[in-house]
Amino acid sequence: MKLSNPFAQRLSLRIWLAVVAGMAVLTLAVGWAWRVAVEEGNMAQPAPHGRELLLRSADGQTVMRGYAVREPGPPGEGIDFRIETDNGEKFTLELGPKPPREDRRGERADERGGERRRAVGPPGPPGGPPGGADRAFWLRPPFGFVWMLAIMGLAAALGVYPVIRRLTLRLEALQRSVKKFGEGDLSVRVPETGQDEVADLARQFNAAAARVETLVKSHKSLLANASHELRSPLTRIRMGLELMGGDQPSPAFRAEILRNIAELDQLVDEILLASRLDAREADVGTVEEVDLIGLAAEECARVDADLDVSAVPEGLEAHGISKLLRRAIRNLLENARRYSTGEITVVVQRAGGMAEVRVCDQGPGVPPAQRERIFEPFYRLPGASERSGGVGLGLALVRSIAGRHNGTVHCEDHAGGGACFVLRLPLAQPVAGPHTP
Repeated sequence: MKLSNPFAQRLSLRIWLAVVAGMAVLTLAVGWAWRVAVEEGNMAQPAPHGRELLLRSADGQTVMRGYAVREPGPPGEGIDFRIETDNGEKFTLELGPKPPREDRRGERADERGGERRRAVGPPGPPGGPPGGADRAFWLRPPFGFVWMLAIMGLAAALGVYPVIRRLTLRLEALQRSVKKFGEGDLSVRVPETGQDEVADLARQFNAAAARVETLVKSHKSLLANASHELRSPLTRIRMGLELMGGDQPSPAFRAEILRNIAELDQLVDEILLASRLDAREADVGTVEEVDLIGLAAEECARVDADLDVSAVPEGLEAHGISKLLRRAIRNLLENARRYSTGEITVVVQRAGGMAEVRVCDQGPGVPPAQRERIFEPFYRLPGASERSGGVGLGLALVRSIAGRHNGTVHCEDHAGGGACFVLRLPLAQPVAGPHTP
């Protein structure tokens, strides 16, 4: 079992061995097929044609006349002739194999130079081929073919390994990142190199890791800020009870305690809603077609705000959760009422294929550098007091609600001074009518 552990734990080794084994089998199969084809080709060769043979003595007398036919045989093993004379006698003529090229070159040089030189290599055995020893056994057939296959397999193995190792290195990097992420390092990311399935897996992991890191940081920030915000009204209530002692509280003191309790209730309610909105799978209501004009009219009546629906006299509906959209418009109106020193105007219109609700006030406005930060949980503008109302979650909830409905919200300047918050939501269905640019 211990011998199999390296193969079970190293994917690169398993892939490499599989490729090498496959190429080895393929090479052996091709070599075997080639060898069979050569042998069948030799067997299928037509019978060689015979030639007339005439053997004379030294004085020119005819010793034998007949017909010679070469017998087929493996190359390099000499030549055999089958001889049949005119009177029917049969003979066999055997010629030894040719000497090595070095021996033949040496003999020709000796003949030209007038001296006999010894050929390269030790002399062959008696009766063997002249000019030195025969080839080593590992170079003779079929060992030469086996060595050729071995060299081809080794070259293929060395060439394939870097390619497989490059792939498995990326998988190992992904494995290490997943391990670190599981150990608590939420900032770890995987290099996104390439366009293949491994690169796509790395991109998906990075997107999921970024989402999880954002959620965890959001929850940590929510808990930290909630503990601070809860401490303030609780401290005021505790101090009031201590100052009150056993006396009957005055109406003003009683109203202050009730205000603090209402602030606590609002904070808990908004924290719970923020947590449910962060959890995408949480059920926060039924999706339906919502009449934005009717909903905005009801909320404007609560804070005595002006409503302008002249751009959509035929009505305007959005596809969403009614109580969440009501909460978003209410939070925008409460924020405008808290800071505005004049009239508050709500405009409902259609813009670019989206339903748009604009809540504009005449307050101090929002500096451009702070227009994104005001949508962060528990963030207040510099100089804002806790006694001005609100717990810093209203605008953050508006952005979460807009995101839940595939919409957006942003802050911009108001032409008459102040700030204007723009909530954009997808329409329930395309409606023919004038569009506001």
